[in-house]
Amino acid sequence: MKFSNLFHTNRFSQQETGTFQGISSFTLHIIAMLLMLCDHLWATVLPQYDWLTWVGRIAYPIFAFLLVEGYFHTHNLKKYMGRLLFWAILSELPFNLMYGGGTLYPFHQNVLWTFLLGLFCIFVVEKTRQKEKPLLTIIVFLFTAVAGYVLGFLTMVDYFGFGIWMILVFYLFRGRKWWCLLGQLAGLFWINVTLIGGLSVPVQIFGHELLIVQQSLACLALVPIWLYQGKQGPHNKPIQIGFYAFYPLHMLILSLAALL
Repeated sequence: MKFSNLFHTNRFSQQETGTFQGISSFTLHIIAMLLMLCDHLWATVLPQYDWLTWVGRIAYPIFAFLLVEGYFHTHNLKKYMGRLLFWAILSELPFNLMYGGGTLYPFHQNVLWTFLLGLFCIFVVEKTRQKEKPLLTIIVFLFTAVAGYVLGFLTMVDYFGFGIWMILVFYLFRGRKWWCLLGQLAGLFWINVTLIGGLSVPVQIFGHELLIVQQSLACLALVPIWLYQGKQGPHNKPIQIGFYAFYPLHMLILSLAALL
């Protein structure tokens, strides 16, 4: 297998997927939004229900995967990035209210800024890959991964540099071949368990208590992601706006509810 294959934009084809139609991009969006809502409910009005933030760990990798798919399916990258920028700015106040309890909170930025950085990283690598110079592509990818990681921490976007790397994992191992799926699993496990780590959750299995790293639950995102077979599902302008608007609106509502 040539290393340059890792940068090949594999498409989902009937030959690869057989007769199973899987779930659509629309369904993946709904799943990710509900899981994100669970996490934010825990962070605001229902902190006593820890399971909400446990399942909330699954949301980000799904969004990261959808961002990569969005890059390869968009007809206008500038408009795509412009929409992300618009909603990132619009979401900053609700995000500050939810995480900082005030209108200003410079120590953490909302996740749409993470997506913008990740999208730009993909753009840089793809422009290089199109020159069909494998060695140069590898060098640029490694440089972009390091730069994105550092920028993620310097700008304090959601998930910091780890969020950029999760996006790049889905870019690097995009496709349905076995090594793509294995790469996604290994990448998510390494980032979420080894690098992020954090709180361990006691789980009872057959009478034995095991400690599971809470962030490792993010790897469960691969279950719905692997059921996705390239179908877009219902899509129009109102649905698109609704997906974007859900982010700031639900944070604003939850923040106001927490204040009350």
